[in-house]
Amino acid sequence: MSAVYGYLRVSGTDQVLDLQRDALAKAGCDRVWEEVASGAKNDRPELIDLLDHLRPGDTLIVWRLDRLGRSLTHLIETVEDLQSRGVSFKSLTETIDTSSPGGMLVFQIFGALAQFERALIQERTVAGLAAARARGRIGGQPKRIDAAKARQIQRMIEDGTPKSEIAAVLGIGRATLYRHLAAPSS
Repeated sequence: MSAVYGYLRVSGTDQVLDLQRDALAKAGCDRVWEEVASGAKNDRPELIDLLDHLRPGDTLIVWRLDRLGRSLTHLIETVEDLQSRGVSFKSLTETIDTSSPGGMLVFQIFGALAQFERALIQERTVAGLAAARARGRIGGQPKRIDAAKARQIQRMIEDGTPKSEIAAVLGIGRATLYRHLAAPSS
């Protein structure tokens, strides 16, 4: 026997759940999970419990999409997981219903847009790195030990200065000094 379950969430205790409660009650939910947690959190216990309760043929209803997912990517992954398990998804505010062909189309468009956004971000990152390399910038942290410091380290080692003192004088960590000394070019 299929069931209709609802999930509602607010980010803080100062927010009221009444609007969402009323909408989910009107939608005919058999049971509703309520949560006070940031949407950015991965470990929302009520959502996890709800997802464990869902069976093929069930329907999950939320008042708005942002109540379920912390990002478009997370939301799409969650709904795709529901679909693979035979569970329908409805968002009341956006009027999305994955049990209908039109609802699935809308959701697949969201998925395509998220994939497009990821590709654009990757493309901009690659272009930015290439432009930085063209200007002589290599990625990562700047070197803590330049050529002048390397020469000073060599002189201090030859003079018998303790390594902890060398690190303190040069303002570098001992681990940085030891990595420099262990490097093949030292």
